Amino acid sequence: MSPDIHRHRILILDFGSQYTQLIARRVREIGVYSEIHGWDVTDKDITDFNASGIILSGGPESVTAQDSPRAPQIVFDLGLPVLGICYGMQTMAEQMGGSVQGSDTSEFGYAEIRSTSEDRLLSGIADRADAMGRSVLDVWMSHGDKVTELPAGFARTSETDSCPIAAMAHGEKPWFGIQFHPEVTHTSLGKEIMSRFVIDICGCDA
Repeated sequence: MSPDIHRHRILILDFGSQYTQLIARRVREIGVYSEIHGWDVTDKDITDFNASGIILSGGPESVTAQDSPRAPQIVFDLGLPVLGICYGMQTMAEQMGGSVQGSDTSEFGYAEIRSTSEDRLLSGIADRADAMGRSVLDVWMSHGDKVTELPAGFARTSETDSCPIAAMAHGEKPWFGIQFHPEVTHTSLGKEIMSRFVIDICGCDA
């Protein structure tokens, strides 16, 4: 009897990122089924999908703009692991009471992020350590806005020189936000980060 490849599944909500298809491909390369749905999908569709975890993609909009896309509230009410990438992190922060602002310095391209505290998503994954012993990751950034104030319950876990909150994690719930793009090959350990979320945090079988 062959295993049910749909038993564990990742739901990807698309905010219009040029990289969303790459997120799905990364998840499938790990060996887990995934589907992409628009950010305005119905609550019933989200519930019926029966996801093991949800990924919020990046997108071209600004969270600070009126009527810009938001994640359906049910995403957070279900208690599932959630990973917000770029815009996904920003809307998560905004919806939970944090602040997002336009940045004087847009980051596009290679960046180094430094660990500021331990978390379940990024701890132990590093390209190298800096002179102070902090873990450093080589990543790909593509953003103008940034999270400037953390929502209640979240801790800052990584920073760059121009982006003080480059990653965040909730202290109790399996919710994570990263400002960079782990789905692109320019993030050298992106596959490891995606696998950490899908396999270790969401509990999916590859």
